[in-house]
Amino acid sequence: MPLFHRVLEPLRENLEFTILAIHYVQFLSSMNILSKHLLWALLLIAYSCTPKYPGPLSPDEAIESFQLHPDFEIQIFAAEPFVNDPVCMEFDEDGNIYVVEMYDYPYRPEKGQERGRIVRLIDENGDGRVDASSVFADKLMEATSILPWNGGLLVTAAPNILYLKDTDGDGKADVRKELFNGFFASNSEAQITSLRFGVDNWIYASNNGRSGEVTSSMDSEAPPLEMSGADFRFRMDTEEFERVTGSGQFGQDLDEYGNRFYTQNTLHIQQNIMPWKYWHRHDYLPSFRTSENISDHELEMFQMTPPPYWRAERTKRRNEDFQSRNLDRVEYAEDKFTGASGGTIYTGNGFGDEYVGNVFTGDVAGNLIHRDVLITSSSSPALIAKRAEGEQDREFMASKDPWFRPTNFAQGPDGMLYVLDYYRQHIETPLSIPEDLKEEMDFMYGSEHGRIYRIQPKQIENTWTKISLSQAGSVELVELLEHPNGWHRSTAQRLILERQDNSIIPELRALFQESKNPKARIRAFYALEGLKALNEDDIKLALKDSEPGIRKAGLIQAEKEDKGKELIHPLAEDPDAGVAFQAALSLGNYQGREVQDALADILLRFSDNSWYIWAVLSAETGSSQAFFELLIDKGYLEKQGDGPLEFAKTYAFVAGAKNDAEQVKGLLKAIQQEPFANVTEVTEPILKSLIKGLIRNDEETEMAKKILSISEDERISSMQKIQALLALYQ
Repeated sequence: MPLFHRVLEPLRENLEFTILAIHYVQFLSSMNILSKHLLWALLLIAYSCTPKYPGPLSPDEAIESFQLHPDFEIQIFAAEPFVNDPVCMEFDEDGNIYVVEMYDYPYRPEKGQERGRIVRLIDENGDGRVDASSVFADKLMEATSILPWNGGLLVTAAPNILYLKDTDGDGKADVRKELFNGFFASNSEAQITSLRFGVDNWIYASNNGRSGEVTSSMDSEAPPLEMSGADFRFRMDTEEFERVTGSGQFGQDLDEYGNRFYTQNTLHIQQNIMPWKYWHRHDYLPSFRTSENISDHELEMFQMTPPPYWRAERTKRRNEDFQSRNLDRVEYAEDKFTGASGGTIYTGNGFGDEYVGNVFTGDVAGNLIHRDVLITSSSSPALIAKRAEGEQDREFMASKDPWFRPTNFAQGPDGMLYVLDYYRQHIETPLSIPEDLKEEMDFMYGSEHGRIYRIQPKQIENTWTKISLSQAGSVELVELLEHPNGWHRSTAQRLILERQDNSIIPELRALFQESKNPKARIRAFYALEGLKALNEDDIKLALKDSEPGIRKAGLIQAEKEDKGKELIHPLAEDPDAGVAFQAALSLGNYQGREVQDALADILLRFSDNSWYIWAVLSAETGSSQAFFELLIDKGYLEKQGDGPLEFAKTYAFVAGAKNDAEQVKGLLKAIQQEPFANVTEVTEPILKSLIKGLIRNDEETEMAKKILSISEDERISSMQKIQALLALYQ
């Protein structure tokens, strides 16, 4: 090979090709080896052959491309050929390591041609690095997540949730049972995924709000569940399944006290605030988000890689289109979250206390790992996600390698954080890329690669030890609920739920009553619930707990008691914003003047936060005419701020949607009086909301046409419109 070819060939794969090649040309010219004109011609030829997309690095080279928080180091835990295309990893109760390999992404294979599988990783020599693997299950249709259960694995593989188990000890699943069927299965980036075992004994899964008629093999008599606009949860011990609010994509986690967070492409951390069972207590609320983007730094991220050619070009075209149509819209190709994935709350004991409860999220487009610190709010049930100190202008970890694709995370018995790297040249659905750009892209290039890294503090020894919790006695499992590592606490609770050993109820109750560790108390509380042993005294104790998260759990369980209203009512005055919010939700299940007074006091206290408004209005009591009149008497609707008007507008919509003549007339009469009378900027939006509610179901009825005619008449004032509407309801 000629000299210039030997030198230029490797440079074509380098991101700094142009600069290096120019220096090379200048050097050869200065040495009079070749004429400057010929050299520049060769350079142009070489540059024209430069691929738009760089090639892969070896695992050891990839390690060198990482910029990590200075207190930590990153090690290779597993790599090809032992793992490929990893998207989920779990440790079972005996420390066995299972990984979902999603070979087929981004294409849905034909039936019978599925290549997805679950492998078991093995560290044979105990050096902390995988050196063998075996196939636990193969031929899986787009499997994306797993969760250990009863000696086997629960698996999301749209349109199904499966249960796989090895019963003959050969390391391969010989049981493959379909638990649920009917989930959306047309887009691998928006399917059922992200299984998580919650502290409340429910198993949660992200569904991205996609439609589907879901049925259960565990309860064949249950009607199909329409999943549009919802995520999913189920219990293996009771065989219940239901919708939950939210639209999580790939990445979901629950904290120690049941707060649920999820990841969705550009929104790297959202918190689910309004549970489904409250939001759907009646059918008259307007559509509304049930989750909140809790990031205080929005979409900002700090990547070390330039955007790939296709993304930069697509973004340029889209922005040109926006400008040509005079749209106030801008798309970004870099430094903004577009591929957020795998949000995970760290609960281990290996990083130090300051990291416990932090959320780690990958961005597969930005080739980085982002960290959020969660703090509570004094005025909202939503937490606040902030950048950590020292990471105001950088990420917890970022790579210079554009192939680094941190899809997910895992936490193990050693208390460390594991990073799953899909390691592909491209990671994007072809549906969103223009045809001409796709011609130069091989979406399967790199499918033979895959890495898993372990992040740990610097200068510590390998803390991995063999465990066998399947052999632990039930009393030992109770003791493990106090373990400093969240993996042990969660695994112990799951095993208690699986075994249903009622002999340990006294030990669980003693732990709940006596432990100084709130993370142990909440686990013991729900372990009692899982054994159907929770009683009124346990709930009363929870309602008085020093930990707000346990008081919230007590409120939820108190709803099931005969004396629920009596138990819940005092916590309407709880100093914690999250507990007061749950009290508002729980009290909404009941009637009575004492309930109305408590809800009104909560609104007066949190007058400008929308979540409390929606919590109250989700209840029959809180959306009644009597309650609205009570708020007028208490002066709530005269308070400063946006909250009172928001409440009045939403109440008006609900009243209209109910189409109860007496309630509609009551509202119309009320807004003719103080504090509304002749305040157009108040009465006009209330009136508009009422009318939207009145015609919500059908604009073609004669009554709806009359209402619209009145509302659209620009010749009459708001007060005259009110009089005209009142006349319709006489």
